[in-house]
Amino acid sequence: MFKRRIGAHPHIDEGGGAVDTHGKVGCPDVWELESGDFAVIGIDKTLELMPHLPQDASCGPDERIVLVDRRILVGAKGNLP
Repeated sequence: MFKRRIGAHPHIDEGGGAVDTHGKVGCPDVWELESGDFAVIGIDKTLELMPHLPQDASCGPDERIVLVDRRILVGAKGNLP
């Protein structure tokens, strides 16, 4: 199911040092799945952010708005196909 991590491990910085994450237990992450789709692990901010969505955006009942550190997405950019 999970094929490969996109970007660096979320608990290691560019210099190889340890990094604390928001959750302190889990970690934000981006993964490519065997299907070619992507899975994002982040902090669920659906209830907080839903009222502020732009008018042309929506979040369905089976979807969640997740917060992912900028560092994680910027680090993943170079690994996207």
